[in-house]
Amino acid sequence: MSTAKARRRSRANGGTKIAEKAAATVAAPSDAPPPAPADCECPHVDTPAGVKRVSLALQGGGAHGAFTWGVLDRFLEEPRLDFEGLTATSAGAVNAVAFAHGLRVGGRDGAKAALAELWERIALCAAVTPFVPSSIERLLPASWRGLGPTRLLTDFYQRLFSPYQLNPFNYNPVRDVLAQMIDFEGLRSYCPIRLFLSATNVRSGKVRVFTSSEIGIEHVMASGALPQLFQAVEVDGEFYWDGGYMGNPAIYPLIYHCRSADVIVVHINPIERPTVPKTASEIHNRINEITFNSSMMREMRAIDFVTRLIDEQRVGGDGLKRMFIHSVENDAFMQTLSVETKLDPDWPFLKKLHDVGYETADGWLDANFDGIGERSTTDIRARFL
Repeated sequence: MSTAKARRRSRANGGTKIAEKAAATVAAPSDAPPPAPADCECPHVDTPAGVKRVSLALQGGGAHGAFTWGVLDRFLEEPRLDFEGLTATSAGAVNAVAFAHGLRVGGRDGAKAALAELWERIALCAAVTPFVPSSIERLLPASWRGLGPTRLLTDFYQRLFSPYQLNPFNYNPVRDVLAQMIDFEGLRSYCPIRLFLSATNVRSGKVRVFTSSEIGIEHVMASGALPQLFQAVEVDGEFYWDGGYMGNPAIYPLIYHCRSADVIVVHINPIERPTVPKTASEIHNRINEITFNSSMMREMRAIDFVTRLIDEQRVGGDGLKRMFIHSVENDAFMQTLSVETKLDPDWPFLKKLHDVGYETADGWLDANFDGIGERSTTDIRARFL
């Protein structure tokens, strides 16, 4: 064999090894969800001309999930979009099951109605919780509400006592809302969208992704079980905390279990902030944002690496899947909110978040719809690396 041929073969083998490492980086962990049973999968139907099929990724963020409600509201009104998969965590998981349930029983109008009912019920049920700001605290700017007496007292008790002491019956008003609204048995038998909900295994520290064929109310509660507020949720003998620690949300299920290459991420937690936090509340907020963005940023790094391997033709065949990443976000607005407002279920506040989300999604569609199916409309390297 000539020296030139040997070098070419060496480079090819090197590219294959790099590709294998890259695939392992984004590969599903050992406890990843298996493919959903055939009777629970969405049938593959060709989309009409002009309609683009996408998957959605919904972050968690407490009451800030009402922003995602607004985004979904606008997307459901868009006839040029079709939805294949949905991965979600925490508040995103609550939105996700309402979205899927509404689609199953009433199509797009049903999904819009289910999301609106969900957040109206949350506002009513959560109004009696200790996290609701007083009427005086509501006069403060959103970024200052952490200084109000209600929040300061709540923080004090949370530092001294665990949820097993403060909340021995593990009461969560969202559980009651979901129990009244969502037909989980119906979703398990037929889900019109491939659904993936993330939770964090308390013992192993690994992400656990629940799929459409198994999802029940416990799985949604596990995805949103913040350890400062709620006891770990038991599912099949394992205990879980909020999925945001290890997947907010997990992107890899959409890569391995959906045909669409387009993923639209709905961001709740700002990735960047223009200033350094100085107050205790600001520092707490920024730590929260960095923590709940970290797992997604790691996945984005792997996606970018694989994309560059494909672009540089360092791998061949169909072994790696090119993904197009899109981001719906409004950091300018979210940066004005404090971490305390994630526990604020006040209806005017939730409706404001919805309206901002709707307007943000509307502007995003105007600017980026043509890019769906063609390219990533988010600069992954600039945004996440």
